[in-house]
Amino acid sequence: MTNYSIIRIGNEYIVRAGEKSVLKIASRRRAAKLVTDAELLVQQPAASPAADDASIDRDPKEIADPSEAP
Repeated sequence: MTNYSIIRIGNEYIVRAGEKSVLKIASRRRAAKLVTDAELLVQQPAASPAADDASIDRDPKEIADPSEAP
């Protein structure tokens, strides 16, 4: 897991991932939010392949499409 950190240099904040500087930003609050978001993305499980196969088509027996009316 990557260790994220924020360091201040002058009036700017540098977001680091491990030993690499990845982003320079002026707001400490924004830098903290980005680090939190990055940590949450790393923790999220991958989407299941079954979710990609889900259909969003309507059931034709339920409601007729008004554009297909005679």
